[in-house]
Amino acid sequence: MNLLDLPPGLVALLGAGFWHAAIVFLRISAMASVLPAFGEQYVPVRVKLAVSLAFTAIVAPALPQIPAPTGVLQYAGIAASEAVIGLALGVGIRFFVHAIQTAGTIAAQSTSLAQVLGGIGAEPMPALGAVLLISALALAVMMGLHVRVAEFMIHSYEAFPVGVFPAAGGLSEWGVQRIAKSYYMAFTLAAPFLIAAVVYNLALGVINRAMPQLMVAFVGAPVITFGGLFILMVGSPVILDVWIRSLMTFLADPGGNIP
Repeated sequence: MNLLDLPPGLVALLGAGFWHAAIVFLRISAMASVLPAFGEQYVPVRVKLAVSLAFTAIVAPALPQIPAPTGVLQYAGIAASEAVIGLALGVGIRFFVHAIQTAGTIAAQSTSLAQVLGGIGAEPMPALGAVLLISALALAVMMGLHVRVAEFMIHSYEAFPVGVFPAAGGLSEWGVQRIAKSYYMAFTLAAPFLIAAVVYNLALGVINRAMPQLMVAFVGAPVITFGGLFILMVGSPVILDVWIRSLMTFLADPGGNIP
């Protein structure tokens, strides 16, 4: 189907500008569906659609004119490649949410806070994970996440031209690297809680050996709970600072080595 074969009124409605925005929307909508804050499971689908349209209105004018597809098969190929690229880039950003959730789970399991308070997200998670997740998302939005994401979307067309499938080897290697970095970051962010848990268990073992008749579990449980909450209060600013810096660095250079 060629645009020249359509009625003049329909050609005017579905002109080059329409196809340009429609093709941009394919990548943007796939990316926006998994973005932090904008693509959470508890965000209504209509809101996600509005966010995708808003990002499309921002990104489309900044790109060179994309020619209209000359047939259904060409449009299908463009739709498939744009969806794959958008979803891959969105998942790469989404791994930062996974990192903060995993860090909260590790911290909660280490400090006996895994069952305290219910999860507030769409998926069950410990209290520490919920607190860190909501704090991280709020901080990201306050730090201009929408602006950085819009820039990220615009620059993505330089690395991945329209209609060209990314190389499978390079994409898989990049994805594995992102997964490894996600777990590395999660363990790094949860390190203060892990260190406190190790010191606590060693001290508890020494006390138990010295005084077997003392019920150390009843004495130590409040200590580790208070210690976990204290570390959260003191260390959360540093944890969130490391997380937001890594996120912004990735958005500026998605192919670089993110700490």
